[in-house]
Amino acid sequence: MSKKEFYPPHDAPHSDVEHIKIRSNYLRGSLEETLKDPITGSIPEDDNRLMKHHGSYMQDDRDLRNERAKQKLEPAYQFMLRVRAAGGVVTPEQWLMMDTVAHKYANGTIRLTTRQSFQLHGVLKWNLKNTIREVNDSLLSTLAACGDVNRNVMCNPNPYQSDIHGEVYEWANKISTHLDPRTRAYHEIWLDGEKVVDSLQDGEEQEPIYGKVYLPRKFKIGIAIPPSNDVDVYSQDLGYIAIVENGKLKGFNISVGGGMGMSHGDPKTYPQVSKIIGFCTPEQAIDVAEKTVTIQRDYGDRAVRKHARFKYTIDDRGLDWFVNELHERLGWKLEEARSFEFESNGDRYGWVKGSNNKWHLTLFIQNGRVMDNGDNRLMTGLREIAKIHTGDLRLTSNQNLIIANVTTANKKKINALASEYGLTDGLHFSALRRNSMACVSLPTCGLAMAESERYLPTLMDKLDPMLEELGLRDQEIVIRMTGCPNGCARPMLAELSFIGKAPGKYNMYLGGSFTGHRLNKLYKENIGEAEILDSLQPIFARYAQERKANEYFGDFVIRAGYVPEVLDGQQFHA
Repeated sequence: MSKKEFYPPHDAPHSDVEHIKIRSNYLRGSLEETLKDPITGSIPEDDNRLMKHHGSYMQDDRDLRNERAKQKLEPAYQFMLRVRAAGGVVTPEQWLMMDTVAHKYANGTIRLTTRQSFQLHGVLKWNLKNTIREVNDSLLSTLAACGDVNRNVMCNPNPYQSDIHGEVYEWANKISTHLDPRTRAYHEIWLDGEKVVDSLQDGEEQEPIYGKVYLPRKFKIGIAIPPSNDVDVYSQDLGYIAIVENGKLKGFNISVGGGMGMSHGDPKTYPQVSKIIGFCTPEQAIDVAEKTVTIQRDYGDRAVRKHARFKYTIDDRGLDWFVNELHERLGWKLEEARSFEFESNGDRYGWVKGSNNKWHLTLFIQNGRVMDNGDNRLMTGLREIAKIHTGDLRLTSNQNLIIANVTTANKKKINALASEYGLTDGLHFSALRRNSMACVSLPTCGLAMAESERYLPTLMDKLDPMLEELGLRDQEIVIRMTGCPNGCARPMLAELSFIGKAPGKYNMYLGGSFTGHRLNKLYKENIGEAEILDSLQPIFARYAQERKANEYFGDFVIRAGYVPEVLDGQQFHA
């Protein structure tokens, strides 16, 4: 591949972030010097852009902004640190490490993300290095958890088919590792690694996949194992759908071009579901991932960040163009896609026995926040379980947790601890709540326009009696909320969702599919709680009376005419 193909032409338009990356000397910038500055808890914006590639965002506590401004103090700067775990699988020792650093350096809580990663909030600048070092000492990493690179590779936790999960998880791990950035900057800055003298001209050697400017925007990969689509495979830039025949993994259907982010009021930005383009064997999966990433590297929009995601690259040039380009780079062609069927995109709670004769306990973690709260001593309980557990722990794509591979001898002890500390499978909650998901939003996320994690449980408290009265308490309905349209909780795929528009105001969407294959549609704009409740009551009432056998809520609201169906090729409109 020529230099011209490998790097964007120097005379091509570049966004300011592209120039920051070019000047950064492979993500180093002035981070090392900045972190030593004792005068401020913040870092310059150029370094903040680079910090994302190292797994962190600078934030401030927005609840305290006005008061600190009155006191003529700088904002309460802090850092969110994201810790990657390919496929969401960690050991009990790694869980205990996360618990320790959460209390030692962060705000004392752990957040399980919608991409099977951990997030720590409230880490101060002067504690970042120690936190990252302790994470790496446990063989986890924050490298590439954010930034213009491939993010954490998601993988269905699948406690039922333990042998298939183990095989698919290994491929998720291999793909993730293969696409890791190769720069030594991370080791130099955070782990006191030996410094390397780099040249800005030797991109192939420093970053053989990404080059000196990395990708135009973030890139996301997920692997689903039918019949569960819990990873929302159609939301991924690159999706793998495992094809299992006679208990054996035959390979993967490949889907491309998904993405959830958009901007309010900008029709040029939109969420989109991916499209299936063919099938590959397991041994070909890494090659497909690398070549797909290099196509986005070479052709993605580097001038306009809002237009830089992979979905726009495909839309601009066409799906046929992408498939031809992929085949040319691979040197071989994908086979025809194989048949499969998804049944849901949620988690199945409680104890199940896997095909390896070990037990798995799926716990409901509301909005992914692990903390002690009154009688529900979730964080303490999980700590005590991790101390005696001999299997692994799996973060699900729905912000829940599986205590996996529990021996029969250990099951009784773990069950007793779960009961003692108030850990729950959520079966006493409504099915709507068990299928809920929210992003962090306020007070830390700088993009947040409205509450999400802190508000959705309150809204659920008001929806639950309504569902109970209508006989819908146990009806599975997927509900999601975000504080902005960036799409972190994948709200555009939910049967019912709310996207923050302003403080206390949300856009309400209806009509996503229960299996995660269809986008929803805007129903009402810029509404508060009273109008949300007034709007939903008659819809739920009609659903309770008029639904067909086995008809999901998202399908009903389309059939009943509340919103039109979003078909393939149609854009979602905000």
